[in-house]
Amino acid sequence: MQTVKLGNSSLESSRIAYGCWRSAGTSDPSEVTPENREAGLRAIIAAYEAGYTLFDNAEIYCRGVCEEILGRALREVAGMRERVIVATKCGIRVPGDPTPEAPKRYDFSGEYIVRACEGSLRRLGIETIDLYMLHRPDYLADPHEIAGAFLQLHDAGKVRFFGVSNFRPSLVSALQAACPLPLIVNQVEISLAKLDCFTDGTLDQCLERHITPLAWSPLGGGFLASGAILRLPAEKQRHARAVITTLDEMAEKRGVSRAVLAVAWLLKHPGRMVPIIGSNQPERIRDLARAADLELSREEWYQLLNAARGEPLP
Repeated sequence: MQTVKLGNSSLESSRIAYGCWRSAGTSDPSEVTPENREAGLRAIIAAYEAGYTLFDNAEIYCRGVCEEILGRALREVAGMRERVIVATKCGIRVPGDPTPEAPKRYDFSGEYIVRACEGSLRRLGIETIDLYMLHRPDYLADPHEIAGAFLQLHDAGKVRFFGVSNFRPSLVSALQAACPLPLIVNQVEISLAKLDCFTDGTLDQCLERHITPLAWSPLGGGFLASGAILRLPAEKQRHARAVITTLDEMAEKRGVSRAVLAVAWLLKHPGRMVPIIGSNQPERIRDLARAADLELSREEWYQLLNAARGEPLP
């Protein structure tokens, strides 16, 4: 698969990444079965064999179980750890932690960032995380405290590079101003069913600062994939079915699946974004890898944008 450099770093990622969010088959660790773990392992190995080299995870994904499954793949597949980028995230605290009355919240305190990183390293079974991200913006975030935690982890050899996820441009700027280490990615929701990043300044800032956008949910939670069902709020807009119709017509002409075309649409952006594929089905993982070799024309790109907008450009 083609590769792309992540931000101003030495990391070279496959053009499409694999997301481990569904690796455990559930978000409740008490529901995870040996069969779930085996299915997750097979999916990760299928992605690796298909050419995916960036594997995205988070401590909150099934409360660490997804990191454990990825860690098992890294141990069992010869040479995998040396050939892939291990990315994970921190900052989402679950209810009841550390006391029964504690609510769900976001936590970017320096102490928690360091502790969460060490927990991820244990579950992954590795010494260094290649890319460590803050998951969702903490309203009490102190950029200087975060920068201190980043420097501590970097100097200790526990993290190579840092990034953020779901950050508004102003918070990216505030954090980068306080931190001497470059923020190399911003992982945000982008798809033909979610266009906000094209107009809220997020992608503009990525271009300006050489930050790589990592696109989560690039298929709109499955809506843009074959056989999808309208489930998400964004999918209930009056123009939602127009997107599917246009995708189907164009995909048939190109001889690819609707999902491949939707991912290729994201790859056209000059920010060289990296879509994160989250399917747990090996055949779909392999099919979606084809998007890396599909080049859309500007006319095709705007045809799909207009369908997603539900109206022509002004």
